[in-house]
Amino acid sequence: MGTSPKRHLPCHSSLFVIPKATYFLFVPLALLNLYLFFPSVPNDPQHQQRTTAVSSSNFQIQPTDKAEEQKQSPAVRIPCDYADGRWVPKPGVPTYDDASCTTIKSGQNCMAHGRPDTGYLHWRWQPAACRLPAFSAANFLRLLANKHLSFVGDSLARNQMESLLCLVASYAGPPDLVYRREQDKFRRWVFRSHNATVSIYWSPFLVNGTEQSPTAGRVQNHMHLDAADERWAAELGEMDVLVISAGHWFLLPTVFYTGGEVVGCHHCGGLNRSESGFFEGFRRAVRTALGAAVGGMAEGGMAVVATFSPAHFEGEWDKAGACSKVEPFREGEKEMEYMDREMWRIGVEEVASAVAAVERVRVEVLDVTRMAMMRPDGHPGPYMHARPFEGGAKERVQNDCVHWCLPGPIDAWNEVLLELLKRWREEEGDVAVAAS
Repeated sequence: MGTSPKRHLPCHSSLFVIPKATYFLFVPLALLNLYLFFPSVPNDPQHQQRTTAVSSSNFQIQPTDKAEEQKQSPAVRIPCDYADGRWVPKPGVPTYDDASCTTIKSGQNCMAHGRPDTGYLHWRWQPAACRLPAFSAANFLRLLANKHLSFVGDSLARNQMESLLCLVASYAGPPDLVYRREQDKFRRWVFRSHNATVSIYWSPFLVNGTEQSPTAGRVQNHMHLDAADERWAAELGEMDVLVISAGHWFLLPTVFYTGGEVVGCHHCGGLNRSESGFFEGFRRAVRTALGAAVGGMAEGGMAVVATFSPAHFEGEWDKAGACSKVEPFREGEKEMEYMDREMWRIGVEEVASAVAAVERVRVEVLDVTRMAMMRPDGHPGPYMHARPFEGGAKERVQNDCVHWCLPGPIDAWNEVLLELLKRWREEEGDVAVAAS
């Protein structure tokens, strides 16, 4: 899975410094991420003032290779290692399409936008040592009856949430949208048959902060790493299951703060600050988010951290062919990139630390990094827009090689999430789950 990662441990006065040659590799991806994710909205002064202070415990974990982590970490010591597997052919038709699901975001509606190949629809994730059942909407609704599952994070969190809504709606019909605000950044649905609630909270930093806005003169993001974003943290008491999913916004120009003081800066040209990189900033943000979750959720709830989902840009992002593959990588064809591995490592380590430190809330890792890495064929690419080549080939065309077509590979994330939900409810002893 790539070269052995370097060690990145917490520091107090400044964030970990990485060589400039490393972070310059991420500039094109960061620029595209900014374009694809939600546009900035007018600054909300209340959002800047309302914060949830969270103690950032100094967990000191010695990074190990994955096999050793699986032996030692309670967070990944599970009956099935769903992260270790391969994509295998899947006959039949997809569970849903844009006709049966109305919540597919336009930019991920690849079939409706004229993507000519359909092979990306016909694969399933097969763990190496066990069976991963197909998603059962009936089981999901039974497990989530009278409960609230929330996704918190960036547009990949939204991407997974929309996949989940489509999978469930294929069985139960469309849910009722009962709440929305801020250009649909915050939404909540209810499947009335089981009073099962699913929601999305836009929080690309996980912590309090201000998004960059060139029109407002802000060329960097500003993240306060010791304060969870109150827009979701204030409602933790209402959540039974929390899925945290973020990472790509940390690649953008950012100033990091702790206790109101600048502790790091990534791509901060013009601010006369040393480059700190973004790994440690991401680590502290995940730690703060988990700290808020385990302190704010009701006892017996479950917090899940989805690991980093790699992008698949090849060459320039605004040229045809930026992510044009039509099949998964074969075993051994692709090694995990250093950055992707480090972001994966941070998520796994912070979950392991939280598991070791708390008992009142269950903490799990949704390890999707490798299964995502193996699917370069699953992105919208130029089909983020409808019929991009209508009228002939173009020299420049925008590509989305970050998000996932719906239906597509990200549906497998929710198959694994359902298995985590099954184990959570079974071990709580308050629900029987039908065999899949």
